[in-house]
Amino acid sequence: MKTVLMVAEKPSLAQSIAKILSRGNMSSRKGLNGACSVHEYTGSFIGQSAHFKMTSVCGHVMTLDFIGKYNSWDKVDPAELFSKAPTEKKEANPKLTMVKFLQVEGRGCDCIVLWLDCDKEGENICFEVLDAVLPVMNKPRSTERTIYRAKFSSITDTDICNAMNHLGEPNRNEALSVDARQELDLRIGCAFTRFQTKYFQGKYGNLDSSLISFGPCQTPTLGFCVERHDKIQSFKPETYWVLQAKVNPEKESSLTLDWDRVRVFDREIAQMFLNITKMAKEAKVESVSKKEKVKQRPLALNTVEMLRVASAALGMGPQHAMQIAERLYTQGYISYPRTETTHYPENFDLKGCLRQQANNPYWAETVKALLSEGINRPRKGHDAGDHPPITPMRAATEAELGGDGWRLYEYITRHFIATVSADCKYLQTTISFSIGPERFTCIGKVVTSPGFTEIMPWHSIPLEESLPHCEKGDLFPIGEIKLLEKQTSPPDYLTEAELITLMEKHGIGTDASIPVHINNICQRNYVTVESGRRLKPTNLGIVLVHGYYKIDAELVLPTIRSAVEKQLNLIALGKANYHQVLEHTLDIFKRKFHYFVDSIAGMDELMEVSFSPLAATGKPLSRCGKCHRFMKYIQAKPSRLHCSHCDDTYSLPQNGTIKLYKELRCPLDDFELVLWSSGSRGKSYPLCPYCYNHPPFRDMKKGMGCNECTHPTCQHSLSMLGIGQCVECENGVLVLDSTSGPKWKMACNKCNVIVHFFENAHKVRVSPETCDLCDAALVDVDFNKAKSPLPGDETQHSGCIFCDPVFQDLVELKHAAMRHPMHRGGQGKRQGRGRGKGRRPGGRLNPKKPKDKMAALAAYFV
Repeated sequence: MKTVLMVAEKPSLAQSIAKILSRGNMSSRKGLNGACSVHEYTGSFIGQSAHFKMTSVCGHVMTLDFIGKYNSWDKVDPAELFSKAPTEKKEANPKLTMVKFLQVEGRGCDCIVLWLDCDKEGENICFEVLDAVLPVMNKPRSTERTIYRAKFSSITDTDICNAMNHLGEPNRNEALSVDARQELDLRIGCAFTRFQTKYFQGKYGNLDSSLISFGPCQTPTLGFCVERHDKIQSFKPETYWVLQAKVNPEKESSLTLDWDRVRVFDREIAQMFLNITKMAKEAKVESVSKKEKVKQRPLALNTVEMLRVASAALGMGPQHAMQIAERLYTQGYISYPRTETTHYPENFDLKGCLRQQANNPYWAETVKALLSEGINRPRKGHDAGDHPPITPMRAATEAELGGDGWRLYEYITRHFIATVSADCKYLQTTISFSIGPERFTCIGKVVTSPGFTEIMPWHSIPLEESLPHCEKGDLFPIGEIKLLEKQTSPPDYLTEAELITLMEKHGIGTDASIPVHINNICQRNYVTVESGRRLKPTNLGIVLVHGYYKIDAELVLPTIRSAVEKQLNLIALGKANYHQVLEHTLDIFKRKFHYFVDSIAGMDELMEVSFSPLAATGKPLSRCGKCHRFMKYIQAKPSRLHCSHCDDTYSLPQNGTIKLYKELRCPLDDFELVLWSSGSRGKSYPLCPYCYNHPPFRDMKKGMGCNECTHPTCQHSLSMLGIGQCVECENGVLVLDSTSGPKWKMACNKCNVIVHFFENAHKVRVSPETCDLCDAALVDVDFNKAKSPLPGDETQHSGCIFCDPVFQDLVELKHAAMRHPMHRGGQGKRQGRGRGKGRRPGGRLNPKKPKDKMAALAAYFV
């Protein structure tokens, strides 16, 4: 019997597909990484009996990155990133140990069926899975086929079974096009981002952005927003005049007429027209025309249109809308949500999809009428050759989906029903009047057949007052003629929907990446989302785009990225060479980068106008160890310290508060220590600004505070305040927070575990002695006599917080951010609870029979 491994893109998809193929007759178990399940069943495969193992990955298995030393911003010239810096594939999420998991499940398998999403990213993940699994699978006979690709567009019984019966092969060219895009974005984005971030953050203090990023797609996206901003700023309103006439077809009614000239920009000429028309007493009907018109039903729904409507009508950001659509897809409610196609294939079961909606109270009547009277063939749209348009695949209720999930599903369903409904038909009546020599018009519309607007009422023809019955030559008394003075108005800021349209038109990004690029410019503080989901550029976004225009407009215009996207598509079609496209594109951007670096003064001139230099920003906080003058604390992102006398800048931990730490100094460099805190319920630790940026010992890395410093005698170091190994993470040490009294606590210096202990103690001190059982440092506790919880009215006690029974009710694990791999089924080993590397192993208390509260906690988390 053959063993067949099947791999889907997400755990929920794997379960749904396995349930369909096994007809529910399967067994399930957790995989070794704790995130993915394995579903097993027996069945038939290519005419032979087989044992199936269905599992999944969690998106990309691997990610592209530079090798170790090239990830250092300080040691590498960004120009080297274009060609010299080698790249490597690393695990996208090391904690999931996805490669090991796939190899464990793939070992001994004869065949593999790839159920990854059917787009270019999915093809790329196919080959990531194959790279992990093929080395451990059984070796095939010379001509035996072992790799299969399932192509599907929805999670329905029909689609999944059809895919299993018509297995193909993964597309290497599409996977290569994704590899090319990843490498281009990595090399180009990192080079420009590192250079401009270091350059400008080293000069200006109020940029309010932790990263001044550049992206080949992100930057043109920002460019569209700033272009609209510039039009608004340069707009000069003009005054114009409109002639408005009202006639009275009957005594109690009036009809407003539109002037055929529309408007004039000269006041005297407008006044002349007013005087001429006022001489007339009646308006004469010159012509009456009636014409039947059609408002076409919408094209079938693709990703870009769905994102546009979600933003404009439902108030959902593109990325949020895409996440909801993916969830609806994995749950089987809609077809695959990433598609450029707006044309249904001839064999698509439109009636079957429509029948699914026959019992929903919101549209049951419309659906039943369509099924009985016959559906209309959807309009012929664009066939991109990928997936069918986005379609509801099964019925749902608001209670099932809730909130935004229901709102998006409802729109997708209404849109689908509209595509198979009739067009909206209406009768348009146009009456032309003359008042003196001037012509005026009145238009009225009457719906004759609502068609698709019954299911999409927001597209319906607005109700208007019915026009009077009249014929050519009829005269109507004039009720009023007046001159209206108005002004031209500037355009508004781009909405997300308008930006999506521009990105699609100019070929910036793909249907999958457009939401990511829009989200990035918001996250980087380049634009803010205003009411109506309009995107207003910030000062930083405006200056960056103007700077790119000043130095090299092609960096921000959509033309060059659009050309690159076309080359990537040619790779996917097998019509362009992967290596040649990569080399040619990188060469172009390398030249542009060198010119950008040489011309950066042009952008700097614009920055000077909008932002303050470091020396003029921030407030004095702590003393520099070199000149002993006060350094200024710059609170705007990224927060840092700047010494204007030495012209040095020191980065600090982010997302917390910084204050002076008792005016204490580092024994190594004489810098005053500062205290970082994430709040009263979080962690806090002191740090030396110089050591934080220039690690003093070989076993320290940049960005380590005093709680990770290995100085042997400093009173603030890990050596003096470390108590024991973290109860949760593998490498962390629990360190006493000496500032936390009287609500004492210790916190892990790697993860977010916090242990509260000895509340109201007068003094807590870490002893140089260690526990005989677990190797943790002993703790000396001194209580006030009135508040001492110690037995026998004692005020002092020394012991191990893990093992001493006296301490068992005084220690409480308060917060844990992540679970230990062993708790998720891993088989890792742990050392004792000592505070440094090289402590003797063992000493871990028996988790089945914990002797104290802390051991019980440790046992739970382990």
